[in-house]
Amino acid sequence: MNKDILWVEQYRPSTIDDLILPEEIKSTFREIIGQEKIPNLILSGSAGVGKTSAAMVLCKSLNCDYIIINGSDEGRLIETLRNKLTQYCSAVSMSGGRKVVIIDEADYMTPDSVQPGMRGFMEKFSSNCSFIFTCNFKNRIIEPIHSRCAVIDYRIKDSDKQKLASEFMDRCILILTENNIAYEEKVVAELIMKHLPDFRRVLNELQRYSVSGSIDSGILLNISERD
Repeated sequence: MNKDILWVEQYRPSTIDDLILPEEIKSTFREIIGQEKIPNLILSGSAGVGKTSAAMVLCKSLNCDYIIINGSDEGRLIETLRNKLTQYCSAVSMSGGRKVVIIDEADYMTPDSVQPGMRGFMEKFSSNCSFIFTCNFKNRIIEPIHSRCAVIDYRIKDSDKQKLASEFMDRCILILTENNIAYEEKVVAELIMKHLPDFRRVLNELQRYSVSGSIDSGILLNISERD
């Protein structure tokens, strides 16, 4: 395994079944794939729950060309719409199907310029492009965009937490084993429960402390001191 690759990227889910989510949300994604066309979507939920991973899985499952724009970076600039996205959306899809624009952290797009511009952009390219917006706070996305999208909320009920934690525990143990990292199960479990449902943070913490060659109780003290 390449030690320079982030685990969150190396082990990013590639299918709907790989996603660690409540079954009702996964069922919604399966329905979309069954319809063979990705609608405009807003995926809303807290950090690290897999919103971007789900958007990428949808695109790959339907063999769609896609581009990812970071709404907190270049996505704040109206020039990104006028230049980069116009060029992408105007070009013919390499796969011959619909193209998809994923706007990551869309709640950071400038609400008085870029977001209103995106509304017209979605209409202009509606015949060949779908748009997926991921966000932590959907109320920061203007209503005209909301009205053009189906909203999927990543709400995790208390009744789902134990099952998801167990699934993620299995995933973490698989990753640690593949990378020859010794671990204490109770430490991995405590780390998961501390940050649930921020799976990204858990993986980043595990990779950060795996450089010592083992995941033991000492890391919990270090993490507590930093929080």
